[in-house]
Amino acid sequence: MYENWELASKMLGKLACCTVALVLTLSGCATQIQKPKPVCPGKASAAEALSALRLQCQKVSPLRASGTCLLTYYTEGKQRRENFPVRVWLNPPNEIYMQGDVAFDPRGIVVGSNEEEFWLAIRLKEVSSYWWGRWEEASYLDELVISPRVVLEALGVAAIGSEKEGAENWSLSQEGAFDVLTESTDEGRIVKRIYVFCCDYLIHRIEYLGPDGEVIVAAELDKYRQVVEGFSVPSTIQIVRPDGNAEDLTSITVTLRSVKPVRFTEQQRSRLFTRPPAQGFEHVLINVGGTWVEQQ
Repeated sequence: MYENWELASKMLGKLACCTVALVLTLSGCATQIQKPKPVCPGKASAAEALSALRLQCQKVSPLRASGTCLLTYYTEGKQRRENFPVRVWLNPPNEIYMQGDVAFDPRGIVVGSNEEEFWLAIRLKEVSSYWWGRWEEASYLDELVISPRVVLEALGVAAIGSEKEGAENWSLSQEGAFDVLTESTDEGRIVKRIYVFCCDYLIHRIEYLGPDGEVIVAAELDKYRQVVEGFSVPSTIQIVRPDGNAEDLTSITVTLRSVKPVRFTEQQRSRLFTRPPAQGFEHVLINVGGTWVEQQ
């Protein structure tokens, strides 16, 4: 078991260059939104904006997708790049399975979740670790470089609450061609910003903020492709996790070449969205009350 949280944090930081390997491409520092034109009128209130996004979420369809991933990271002061195939299965609202074929291992990196649990498994030369936890126990981002929740939101399952919850913790502002929805806690701390392009009202950027107000994860979504009528997904997903200075920034680009609607059988759902056993990994960590604890 880890001696303290600091040691666990160092381990997660060391693994950041590999864990990120699931969703994007950036050029070395956090990119700014390329504001598209024309500029269209936005929504009048946070409640109106949330209502539009919730309507989109209701149309999210099960899908399977495949493509490629470019991972860019730094190690020992040198930039490294790695390309590998990636496959994704989504069964909304909370079932996701993504696997990356890294270094000839078809499951070199796996991200998954179901209604109750989430998991991240990495089996590489530098890293052999397995994280898992229950949603009810974990913090919002679970302290993972690639959280299943971030992947779900990037694919259209936005965590914006239900109509019953209202818009009390949300505010709306405009930034060029974008409506910007900002989520705050009851204590007033900003935890998330969602940038929505006003002309089609699709999400183009999501920022997740830490306790000090800094952006700890940013996801940029572009080149939307229609899956079924009323539901489109970005064929380019860029996720970056800044970690100190520019040379520490880790980024990934997933480019989806094929996106198709699918109907899962119960057997397929069980196979894809049931947490696999944590066998054969050097480190197995479980989230207990928001803290990662290594199992012996």
